[in-house]
Amino acid sequence: MPDKRIHYYLVVDVETANSLDDPLVYDIGGVVTDKQGRIYERFSFVVRDIFVYERDMMQTAYYAAKIPEYIEEIHNNNRVMLDFYNIRRYIIGMMKKYNITDVAAYNAHFDRNALNITQRWLTKSKYRYFFPYGTNFICIWNMACQTLCQRKTYKEFCENNNLTSNRKGEPTAKNYSTSAETVYKYLTLNATYEEEHKGLEDVYIETTIFKRCFSAKKKMPHGKGIRRNCWMDVKRVV
Repeated sequence: MPDKRIHYYLVVDVETANSLDDPLVYDIGGVVTDKQGRIYERFSFVVRDIFVYERDMMQTAYYAAKIPEYIEEIHNNNRVMLDFYNIRRYIIGMMKKYNITDVAAYNAHFDRNALNITQRWLTKSKYRYFFPYGTNFICIWNMACQTLCQRKTYKEFCENNNLTSNRKGEPTAKNYSTSAETVYKYLTLNATYEEEHKGLEDVYIETTIFKRCFSAKKKMPHGKGIRRNCWMDVKRVV
């Protein structure tokens, strides 16, 4: 049974097909965790409505090359395929079980938007929102940009591993990469690490970043919510 003294969080990650403006979810992974990064439950679902019934669309997905891997994992019972309706029921049931009101993702705006768009597309807008009313969304990206990515050692790591880019319109400034992949590279000091770009696998690294943001014990003046321009806080003058 969940411990009522613990504040539980749900960390999720999705993979999508279709355009970035209208993403449709075919893979969703998640874990129930706490501020210390302990994992209490996990799930990994392939969305039958998209993965199977929208095969032409799946062929144009950015990570379409991974489709054979998903098929093999499903056949080996390493990944579960369900209808989107039942996936949503499962996740909401899990949230009720742990009394979860906080859902976190690395780019929470994208994940929340993708799940809502998929919900509306599959129900012809009869049901418009994936998560229950009152859910609080936490953006791990925003958290990282205010804590881990502000460290001198982080900026040095990016400099030493060519993880910077020119800032458009500002010839005297450069951006540091603030992707989940880059932040995890820094935390593990593994510059060759590459994300799996699968829901549950990427949730694991996002949960690690989530934990480290809390343990940094640094004030977050912009809060933990969605802030789409958070990356602009992390720059250097050259």
